[in-house]
Amino acid sequence: MWFFSDQVSSLMVFLSVFLVFLCVISTPSLKSKLYILCLIFLGFILALAFSCNSILMFYIFFESSLIPTLLLIICWGYQPERLQAGSYMMVYTVTASLPLLMLIFFVSYKMSSFDMQIIKTSCNSISSDIFIMFLYGAFLVKLPMYSVHLWLPKAHVEAPLAGSMILAGILLKLGGYGLYLVNKCFFFQSTKSLMTLVFVSLGMWGALLASFMCIRQTDMKALVAYSSVAHMGLVIAGYLSGLVYGMTSATIMMFAHGITSSALFCMTYFTYEKVNTRSMTYLKGLLQIYPMLSFFWFLLCCVNMAAPPTLNLLSELFIVPCLFSISLWMIIVMGMLVFFSAAYNMYLYTSLNHGILKNYSLPSKDLKSFEILSLTMHTFPLMFLFKSELFTFWLENLVN
Repeated sequence: MWFFSDQVSSLMVFLSVFLVFLCVISTPSLKSKLYILCLIFLGFILALAFSCNSILMFYIFFESSLIPTLLLIICWGYQPERLQAGSYMMVYTVTASLPLLMLIFFVSYKMSSFDMQIIKTSCNSISSDIFIMFLYGAFLVKLPMYSVHLWLPKAHVEAPLAGSMILAGILLKLGGYGLYLVNKCFFFQSTKSLMTLVFVSLGMWGALLASFMCIRQTDMKALVAYSSVAHMGLVIAGYLSGLVYGMTSATIMMFAHGITSSALFCMTYFTYEKVNTRSMTYLKGLLQIYPMLSFFWFLLCCVNMAAPPTLNLLSELFIVPCLFSISLWMIIVMGMLVFFSAAYNMYLYTSLNHGILKNYSLPSKDLKSFEILSLTMHTFPLMFLFKSELFTFWLENLVN
């Protein structure tokens, strides 16, 4: 069979359908048939990618998701630089995926099958560092890991609202889901190799550097994009640790971050529509004229910094014992990450909503009904910390 469903894939399929629905709600002014068709086609491809039992079919859908995403950026992007952003995205992701394709054919030749279940039962554990580098490379670029992340801020800044929501909410999660499949098919002995430890270290230190870059940003979209890089560093550490707690934290973080980043890009777009700029240098005192907008900014900044009672907090708590088992230095980096995550989210909120109102920030109507609906639907699933058994009971036997 080409398709299957487990707990992680079901969660990712739900996330795909949910965010495509929210994309349509959040952009009622775009009624183009091509636009709606592009979103539905992208959601369909992603649902198939998360449900594949064949590694070749997974690779095909993994790469096919780039086509509608590129169309969204080029056809509905804002600036002429969108062509460069699309080129960056294609070159980075396709180049990193070619070694993976060669490896898929090599493994299928040895196993005489593309079926993941057969590969899982027949394949020996991986020990070659080159093999591991090729296997993880495509997914680490897709997440992206710091040092191969340059395509992401460019793509986010130039993409329309739906492009940013889908890109941050689901497409990055294809990389994390790929790491999950690799560990599922090729066992966890590969997580003890030198190359895996190098990737975990790069992910954690890259997350810290991305947090530093968030504090220096003046563009709201760029700040949210770099915060995605920081969170995905923790996903890398969780999945590559090979521990149940690590994989649990990475899965919950992918779900929570998918909704949070999508909501933050919505907030950025709704703010831009009212003041016609994304630069935080020119935005002050929005609390005085847009109280409802400021309320959602406060709520989502708290969620993004993993304040209780959110799923983001649950995922970060789960990853602490996992990092401690790898190295004490990882705990120190994690502590700094928590601090700087709070710092850049507070910086984002206070820069926009407090201070003296600029003369050119003319009052207009506060959030519209469809904007409130979209933001409420984004926020509600993130308050499931008190129902955490929904996300943990089926992960107890994740490695089996």
